[in-house]
Amino acid sequence: MSIQLPDSIATFFEMSNGGDTSLLRSCLDEQAAVRDEGKVHRGHEAIQAWLMEARRKYAYTVEPEDATEDGATVHVRARVAGSFPGSPIQLTYTFVLTNNKIASLEIH
Repeated sequence: MSIQLPDSIATFFEMSNGGDTSLLRSCLDEQAAVRDEGKVHRGHEAIQAWLMEARRKYAYTVEPEDATEDGATVHVRARVAGSFPGSPIQLTYTFVLTNNKIASLEIH
């Protein structure tokens, strides 16, 4: 299923699926934070390290299935499949955008 996503979020999912992580700077705010698995990763370098480690550890793919927008907040429901128990699963990615860049992301 193909859905319309803001450019920064579409780029984030491309990177999650094996794309070039050097594109992070183009889609993340300088002070961006990601909350995943009970940990918070702040700033470009920490988020890039988290993303690369997650890709290595879980060898996953993520397919956005639908999205809703509420002002600057975008909720994306996605199917995630990889090398982890219970795969595939549905996760919700809650993005907050500032100036069309990702200021925060919570995965739950």
